[in-house]
This record gives sequence, C-alpha cells and structure tokens, in this order.
Amino acid sequence: MIRRPLRTLTVLIGAAAAVTAFAAPASAATSVLNETAGTATVAAAQQDLGTSLGAAFAGSWLDATTGELIVGTTDASRSSRIRAAGAIPKVLRHSAAELRQIQSTLDNRTAGLPRSVAGWYVDVSSNDVVVSVVGGDPAGLAWATSAGVPVRVEHVKSAPRPLWSVIGGQGLYFSGGACSVGFTAYDDDDHYVITAGHCTELGGTVRGAGGTIGKVARSSFPGNDYGTVKVAHSDVSTPPRVDRYEDGSDVRIEGADVVGVGGRVCRSGITTHWHCGRVEALDRTVNYGNGNIVRGLTQTDACAEPGDSGGSFVSRPSSGSGTKLVQAQGMTSGGSGDCAEGGTTFFQPVKEVLDRYDLTLEKD
Repeated sequence: MIRRPLRTLTVLIGAAAAVTAFAAPASAATSVLNETAGTATVAAAQQDLGTSLGAAFAGSWLDATTGELIVGTTDASRSSRIRAAGAIPKVLRHSAAELRQIQSTLDNRTAGLPRSVAGWYVDVSSNDVVVSVVGGDPAGLAWATSAGVPVRVEHVKSAPRPLWSVIGGQGLYFSGGACSVGFTAYDDDDHYVITAGHCTELGGTVRGAGGTIGKVARSSFPGNDYGTVKVAHSDVSTPPRVDRYEDGSDVRIEGADVVGVGGRVCRSGITTHWHCGRVEALDRTVNYGNGNIVRGLTQTDACAEPGDSGGSFVSRPSSGSGTKLVQAQGMTSGGSGDCAEGGTTFFQPVKEVLDRYDLTLEKD
C-alpha cells in the first residue's frame, strides 16, 4: 500500500486562503469525463478548456476519489461552458495565471535559499501556491513569509535528494554511480537513452545490464534534470518498454500524453521495483540543496528510494494480465520518504527533453 508523506502542519501566509468554492454537478444530459475515458481524451479536454476560458481559467485536475475531471474558473458565468465540455466546474479565487505569477516570484528569489525549503508548487485543487519547509525550520519559514506574495506553507518530514539509483526498467551504470534507463529516443542518425541529468552529469562511458551502451551525449542539471546517452554499440537494442518486475509483464510505450493532477501514474526502478500513485502537482520547483534547484518537475505520491533515479514514470496500465500500452510521462528525479513509510517523488517530464534535443520517442 502506498501511503502519502507525513505533513504535520499547514500554515497560511499572506493573503487569505481561497474562498470556499462550489462544485456544480454536470447536467443530466452531459456525461462527466473521468480517467476511464483515457489519457488522450482527458488531456484534450483540459487543453481546450484552458484555451477557451482564457484569463478565467483556474486550473484542472482529476478528483482523487471519482476520477472525474474538475475545471476551475474565476468567473461563475463560465460554468455552463465547462459542463458542456464534460467537466465539473469549480469557482475559485485565483486564476491559473495569478498562481503562476506567484510561483515565478518565488523562482526569482533563490539567492540565499535555505536548505530547509524543499521547494514550492501550485496546488491546483486548493487554488494556492505551497512552499514545503522541512520540520518547521525558522529560516525556511522566514524565507516564505518574506516573499511578499500569498503562499501556504506545508511542513514536510525530510528534504528531497537526488535518487542516484532510480531506474525505469533496467540499470544504467556510470563510473561514479548507478541510475536507470528512463526511455529511448532517436533522431535522424542515432539512438539515445534518456535518464536523469544528475546522473548524466557524471559523464563518461555508460554501461547497462548487458554491457557498454555508449557515452553521455548531453546533460542538463540543475535547472532541469535530464540527459542522454548515445547508443554506440550495434548489439544494443532499445525496445520502448518498461519493466514491471514481479508485478507483471513489461508495459509498452504508446505515446507521451500527459497525465494531469489527480491522475494515476506508475514508476519502475531497480531498488524498489514497480510502484504506483497519483499526480499531485505539475510544474513544481524543487530545492535539492547546494544550489541545485530544478524547475518544471511533476510531483507524485508514488514512492521511490536511492537507486531509482532516472527511471520511467508512465501512465497506469489497465488491470489484468498481458502486456499493456502506457503513455510515457518522465524520468524519476528525486524525492523524500521511502517505500516503507510512503513518500513524495518528483519526475522530469519527458516531453521537455524530447523538444530540447529534437528527439523522437521510441514507441511500440
């Protein structure tokens, strides 16, 4: 069983918390979209509503209990438009743009950032920006209160750290540590293994379970957390699959449609194998300490431990036996907690590295 990380106290700072919102039921004539409709269908609805609502858009997510699509708006008159698209409207105080601006303010205040500040992110369902502080540290709390913007502080038990051995599927071995294969991709001439940037920054020749793969091609950490290894040996195969270990047969990568907040995801690694959970936040900024700040990560409650870094995050496959098709989400970056007590794990979205290096994801 996956447990959520311990959060001992929540403190409100700055402006008042969001006003109590209401959720209006969809009309009887319109069925409500939920995660059973498929990742691509839900993602398309979220994108369309985000565009059509414009400045009144206040974020979207899947309800953790029902899986239904909820869309926030700052304008109650837009509720009928949301219902017509198959979502449940929720009227909120802050628009998505306002929350992004608050997050941006924090992103620009990283000089002298205390190690006890574990990071910050937009919590779309509560309609506020959350700053994570380890153990109620006074320096961390002072940093949050001095930001001059409304934030909510959550107290977390431990600070995130790069999970050096995290893998998605099979091991990836550098001269200075072990990580994992996230996904494979290609350009016009070559094939690449994608993994975490804090792994590829070790550089040099990289080995897999069956021998030498090649050398680190590109690396980006901190700021981002992704990197590539160029496949240099003709005997290296790069099938688009992820190992589920004792949980079942390998899953096959079908595409890279994004799972939104509240959606189900799973990750694979050689240390803790296959674990699943839900997406808690998108575009999270994480402070790994020593000036290593990474932006744009996705936060989940799927546990991981050191030895799992770089591994695959995918959409949750359907139940039952047999090989399943999944959507690639990203590569494990880091986190806090463990798989005995539960924890928080962050992943670097795979689409960013594909776009940055002009690569095409290997798909089944």
